[in-house]
Amino acid sequence: MAEELIILQKVFDMMEYGYLALAQFPKSEKYALATDIKRCMDIMLERCIEAQKKYYKKNTLQEFDVEITKLKAYLRLSHDLKFLPTKKYEVWSEKVVEIGKMLGGWLKTVNSKPST
Repeated sequence: MAEELIILQKVFDMMEYGYLALAQFPKSEKYALATDIKRCMDIMLERCIEAQKKYYKKNTLQEFDVEITKLKAYLRLSHDLKFLPTKKYEVWSEKVVEIGKMLGGWLKTVNSKPST
């Protein structure tokens, strides 16, 4: 359970950083790409909380993993379009990768438990 609480805090930290970075996006993208990124982060938070509360976690964790992959793609696109400076992209991506690694460990734990 401690691992799950740590990952939730990491998601919060990543979202705080992300919202500050998104504030610097061009006005033309605030309601397009920035909104998509915010929604992706919101879904990550939702899946993390749901996985902590559910007895059967596998599907929720897999959905969480999909959102991480989508966020990575959005961040790369933002960087390629020059909406996100290289340093911010690196820091934000590092946070997302760390969450992904933690989620991978959580998935391994869930997958190794025998089904009843």
